[in-house]
Amino acid sequence: MNNILITGGCGFIGSNFIRYLLANSNYRVVNLDCLTYAGNLENLISVETNPKYKFFKGNICDSSLVSEIIKNEKIDCIINFAAESHVDRSILDASIFVQTNVLGTQTLLESARKTEIKRYIQISTDEVYGSLGAEGYFTETTPIAPNSPYSASKAGGDLLVRSYVETYNFPALIMRCSNNYGPFQFPEKFIPLIIANALNDKAIPLYGDGLNIRDWIFVEDFCRAIHCVLEKGRIGEVYNVGGNSEKNNKELVKIILERLNKPESLVTKVTDRLGHDRRYAIDYSKINQELGWEPLCKFEEGIQQTIDWYVNNKQWINNVCSQRYLDYYARNYKGLEK
Repeated sequence: MNNILITGGCGFIGSNFIRYLLANSNYRVVNLDCLTYAGNLENLISVETNPKYKFFKGNICDSSLVSEIIKNEKIDCIINFAAESHVDRSILDASIFVQTNVLGTQTLLESARKTEIKRYIQISTDEVYGSLGAEGYFTETTPIAPNSPYSASKAGGDLLVRSYVETYNFPALIMRCSNNYGPFQFPEKFIPLIIANALNDKAIPLYGDGLNIRDWIFVEDFCRAIHCVLEKGRIGEVYNVGGNSEKNNKELVKIILERLNKPESLVTKVTDRLGHDRRYAIDYSKINQELGWEPLCKFEEGIQQTIDWYVNNKQWINNVCSQRYLDYYARNYKGLEK
């Protein structure tokens, strides 16, 4: 494989992966992104002049454009990061989530099926599994049971990928990861929202009792996992990726406020999200045993790196997200988790 099409490469995880791949491999990267509010060319300024990088603006639902790029750029592999990914917005309006996460995935699969593509990787989420109790972990055999329109749309995309593997012998794999955090994450998501609001001494909304638990993984660890699956993963398989760092929301807010030397009085409890999953936790033993991957960044180190990045890149926050937008999300209690 030489030429990789990254869809949604201007978003948080996609842009981190592009920078990682260009720095750690010889692949040529083609990036297709429609530049929604969460996709930003500024995330990739450091690589835009790299001769092994090329950008196209467009939507993955545009079958003609997708097919043209695959053909003209001689694409060997597709990694699909493109997605609508915010649970709160999916509750308000699920239509764009179905369009991008389901129909967009089908467009990519169909366009790729007509070529000699060697590998397709669907970037998914642990949220397709639903919610866990106080104990246990999601494995690759855990039944899919999504509880939000967002996770249902991601599950729909995953099932389409599986169907193409079974029906057409299509060379696809699926990766389901726990909550990523790190640089360049749009400030509607939980960790950057806490940091951005705390830096501006603004209220930090906390859903319900604040005891919902997520497993957190530093984005560079996930990038390494994707690279492993790209080069060594078995076609047709699902690989779960976790950070082994479970934190409840209340605990996470406290950690960040302490490190920013901000008061807990900024925390404002608000009515819980509809259908709010209680706990996610990933068993990543399969990718560890088969491919030798494991998370390397301890949460204490990763969260400090993340805080430092946002503190040192306040202009990035201002550029990608106006204060009016941050105020809107704070007022409407949006932006807690993915």
